[in-house]
Amino acid sequence: MGTRVALTGGVAAGKSTVSEILAELGAVIIDADRLAREVVAKGTPGLDAVVAEFGSELLTGDGELDRPAMGALVFGDDEARKRLEAIVHPLVFERIVELEQGAPTEAVVVHDIPLLAESGRAHTFDAVLVVHAPPELRIERMVRDRGWTEDDAKARIAAQADDDERLALASHVIENTGDLENLRTQVQEIFAQL
Repeated sequence: MGTRVALTGGVAAGKSTVSEILAELGAVIIDADRLAREVVAKGTPGLDAVVAEFGSELLTGDGELDRPAMGALVFGDDEARKRLEAIVHPLVFERIVELEQGAPTEAVVVHDIPLLAESGRAHTFDAVLVVHAPPELRIERMVRDRGWTEDDAKARIAAQADDDERLALASHVIENTGDLENLRTQVQEIFAQL
Protein backbone atom coordinates (compact mmCIF):
# COMPACT_ATOMS: atom_id res chain seq x y z
CA MET A 1 0.00 0.00 0.00
CA GLY A 2 1.10 3.57 -0.66
CA THR A 3 1.13 6.43 1.82
CA ARG A 4 -1.64 6.74 4.42
CA VAL A 5 -2.36 10.38 5.20
CA ALA A 6 -4.77 12.04 7.62
CA LEU A 7 -6.29 15.37 6.58
CA THR A 8 -7.78 17.55 9.29
CA GLY A 9 -8.57 21.15 10.12
CA GLY A 10 -10.93 23.23 12.18
CA VAL A 11 -14.40 24.09 10.93
CA ALA A 12 -14.22 26.46 7.91
CA ALA A 13 -10.42 26.18 7.64
CA GLY A 14 -10.77 24.93 4.05
CA LYS A 15 -10.33 21.18 4.49
CA SER A 16 -12.93 20.31 1.82
CA THR A 17 -11.17 22.50 -0.76
CA VAL A 18 -7.81 20.87 0.06
CA SER A 19 -9.46 17.45 -0.24
CA GLU A 20 -10.77 18.36 -3.72
CA ILE A 21 -7.30 19.53 -4.82
CA LEU A 22 -5.71 16.30 -3.51
CA ALA A 23 -8.30 14.25 -5.43
CA GLU A 24 -7.49 16.21 -8.62
CA LEU A 25 -3.80 15.39 -8.06
CA GLY A 26 -4.65 11.67 -7.91
CA ALA A 27 -5.03 10.95 -4.20
CA VAL A 28 -7.63 8.42 -3.07
CA ILE A 29 -9.92 10.29 -0.66
CA ILE A 30 -11.65 8.42 2.16
CA ASP A 31 -14.21 10.70 3.82
CA ALA A 32 -15.61 9.02 6.96
CA ASP A 33 -18.50 11.51 7.21
CA ARG A 34 -19.59 10.70 3.66
CA LEU A 35 -19.23 6.97 4.34
CA ALA A 36 -21.34 7.34 7.50
CA ARG A 37 -24.12 8.70 5.27
CA GLU A 38 -23.58 5.99 2.62
CA VAL A 39 -23.83 3.04 5.03
CA VAL A 40 -27.32 4.12 6.12
CA ALA A 41 -28.59 5.15 2.67
CA LYS A 42 -31.96 3.88 1.42
CA GLY A 43 -31.90 0.15 0.72
CA THR A 44 -28.78 -0.64 2.79
CA PRO A 45 -28.50 -3.21 5.59
CA GLY A 46 -27.24 -0.29 7.72
CA LEU A 47 -30.52 1.57 7.37
CA ASP A 48 -32.45 -1.65 8.08
CA ALA A 49 -30.43 -2.06 11.30
CA VAL A 50 -31.11 1.57 12.36
CA VAL A 51 -34.84 1.10 11.76
CA ALA A 52 -34.82 -2.21 13.67
CA GLU A 53 -33.09 -0.47 16.60
CA PHE A 54 -34.92 2.87 16.66
CA GLY A 55 -38.19 2.40 14.74
CA SER A 56 -39.60 3.30 11.32
CA GLU A 57 -40.63 6.80 12.46
CA LEU A 58 -37.02 7.75 11.60
CA LEU A 59 -37.74 7.27 7.90
CA THR A 60 -38.88 10.02 5.56
CA GLY A 61 -41.88 9.47 3.29
CA ASP A 62 -39.61 8.14 0.54
CA GLY A 63 -37.77 5.69 2.78
CA GLU A 64 -34.60 7.69 3.47
CA LEU A 65 -33.18 8.18 6.97
CA ASP A 66 -34.65 11.35 8.46
CA ARG A 67 -31.35 12.88 9.57
CA PRO A 68 -32.80 15.77 11.59
CA ALA A 69 -35.08 13.34 13.48
CA MET A 70 -32.16 10.96 14.10
CA GLY A 71 -30.00 13.88 15.24
CA ALA A 72 -32.70 15.08 17.61
CA LEU A 73 -33.05 11.57 19.04
CA VAL A 74 -29.34 11.05 19.79
CA PHE A 75 -28.41 14.62 20.66
CA GLY A 76 -27.92 14.78 24.40
CA ASP A 77 -28.79 11.07 24.81
CA ASP A 78 -25.48 9.23 25.18
CA GLU A 79 -27.11 5.82 25.38
CA ALA A 80 -29.00 6.32 22.09
CA ARG A 81 -25.90 7.80 20.43
CA LYS A 82 -23.85 4.74 21.48
CA ARG A 83 -26.53 2.41 20.06
CA LEU A 84 -26.40 4.32 16.76
CA GLU A 85 -22.57 4.31 16.69
CA ALA A 86 -22.56 0.54 17.37
CA ILE A 87 -24.43 0.14 14.07
CA VAL A 88 -22.70 2.80 11.95
CA HIS A 89 -19.04 2.66 13.06
CA PRO A 90 -18.34 -1.00 12.15
CA LEU A 91 -19.96 -0.47 8.73
CA VAL A 92 -17.86 2.65 8.10
CA PHE A 93 -14.71 0.84 9.22
CA GLU A 94 -15.51 -2.04 6.84
CA ARG A 95 -15.90 0.43 3.92
CA ILE A 96 -12.63 2.18 4.86
CA VAL A 97 -10.77 -1.15 4.77
CA GLU A 98 -12.36 -2.00 1.38
CA LEU A 99 -11.40 1.39 -0.07
CA GLU A 100 -7.83 1.16 1.26
CA GLN A 101 -7.42 -2.36 -0.11
CA GLY A 102 -8.87 -1.28 -3.45
CA ALA A 103 -6.48 1.66 -3.82
CA PRO A 104 -3.57 1.36 -6.28
CA THR A 105 -0.37 0.10 -4.61
CA GLU A 106 1.51 3.40 -4.85
CA ALA A 107 -1.49 5.63 -4.13
CA VAL A 108 -1.57 8.42 -1.60
CA VAL A 109 -4.65 7.50 0.47
CA VAL A 110 -6.05 10.53 2.28
CA HIS A 111 -8.39 10.04 5.21
CA ASP A 112 -10.53 13.16 5.70
CA ILE A 113 -10.98 13.26 9.50
CA PRO A 114 -12.41 16.52 10.91
CA LEU A 115 -11.97 15.43 14.55
CA LEU A 116 -8.54 13.79 14.26
CA ALA A 117 -7.13 15.59 17.32
CA GLU A 118 -10.12 14.45 19.36
CA SER A 119 -9.90 10.83 18.10
CA GLY A 120 -6.34 10.13 19.27
CA ARG A 121 -5.62 8.27 15.99
CA ALA A 122 -3.07 10.64 14.42
CA HIS A 123 -0.18 8.25 15.16
CA THR A 124 -1.70 5.57 12.88
CA PHE A 125 -0.91 7.60 9.72
CA ASP A 126 2.30 8.13 7.72
CA ALA A 127 1.64 11.88 7.54
CA VAL A 128 -0.84 14.37 9.02
CA LEU A 129 -1.93 17.40 6.98
CA VAL A 130 -3.48 20.20 9.00
CA VAL A 131 -5.37 22.92 7.13
CA HIS A 132 -5.03 26.06 9.22
CA ALA A 133 -6.64 29.48 9.22
CA PRO A 134 -6.97 31.93 12.13
CA PRO A 135 -10.28 31.76 14.07
CA GLU A 136 -11.30 35.30 13.00
CA LEU A 137 -11.06 34.30 9.33
CA ARG A 138 -12.94 31.03 9.94
CA ILE A 139 -15.74 32.91 11.76
CA GLU A 140 -15.96 35.37 8.87
CA ARG A 141 -16.25 32.43 6.39
CA MET A 142 -18.99 30.68 8.41
CA VAL A 143 -21.04 33.89 8.65
CA ARG A 144 -20.51 34.73 4.95
CA ASP A 145 -20.63 31.27 3.33
CA ARG A 146 -22.90 29.27 5.65
CA GLY A 147 -25.21 32.01 6.89
CA TRP A 148 -24.41 31.27 10.55
CA THR A 149 -24.48 33.87 13.29
CA GLU A 150 -21.16 34.92 14.78
CA ASP A 151 -22.18 33.26 18.09
CA ASP A 152 -22.95 29.96 16.31
CA ALA A 153 -19.59 30.11 14.55
CA LYS A 154 -17.70 30.80 17.80
CA ALA A 155 -19.57 27.97 19.55
CA ARG A 156 -18.66 25.52 16.77
CA ILE A 157 -14.98 26.49 17.00
CA ALA A 158 -15.06 26.19 20.81
CA ALA A 159 -16.54 22.68 20.57
CA GLN A 160 -13.53 21.39 18.60
CA ALA A 161 -9.91 20.84 19.58
CA ASP A 162 -7.99 24.11 19.60
CA ASP A 163 -5.54 25.06 16.87
CA ASP A 164 -2.48 24.27 19.01
CA GLU A 165 -3.69 20.70 19.61
CA ARG A 166 -4.24 20.20 15.88
CA LEU A 167 -0.97 21.85 14.83
CA ALA A 168 0.96 19.66 17.30
CA LEU A 169 -0.08 16.60 15.23
CA ALA A 170 0.95 18.05 11.87
CA SER A 171 3.69 16.69 9.68
CA HIS A 172 2.58 19.35 7.14
CA VAL A 173 0.66 22.58 7.77
CA ILE A 174 -1.36 24.14 4.96
CA GLU A 175 -1.98 27.84 5.68
CA ASN A 176 -5.29 28.76 4.09
CA THR A 177 -5.18 32.51 4.45
CA GLY A 178 -4.53 33.49 0.83
CA ASP A 179 -6.33 32.86 -2.44
CA LEU A 180 -7.15 29.52 -4.08
CA GLU A 181 -4.02 29.63 -6.26
CA ASN A 182 -1.81 29.97 -3.17
CA LEU A 183 -3.64 27.07 -1.53
CA ARG A 184 -3.28 24.91 -4.66
CA THR A 185 0.48 25.60 -4.80
CA GLN A 186 0.97 24.55 -1.17
CA VAL A 187 -1.06 21.36 -1.66
CA GLN A 188 0.86 20.46 -4.87
CA GLU A 189 4.20 20.87 -3.07
CA ILE A 190 3.10 18.67 -0.17
CA PHE A 191 1.58 16.07 -2.50
CA ALA A 192 4.89 15.85 -4.39
CA GLN A 193 6.66 15.09 -1.07
CA LEU A 194 4.13 12.41 -0.15
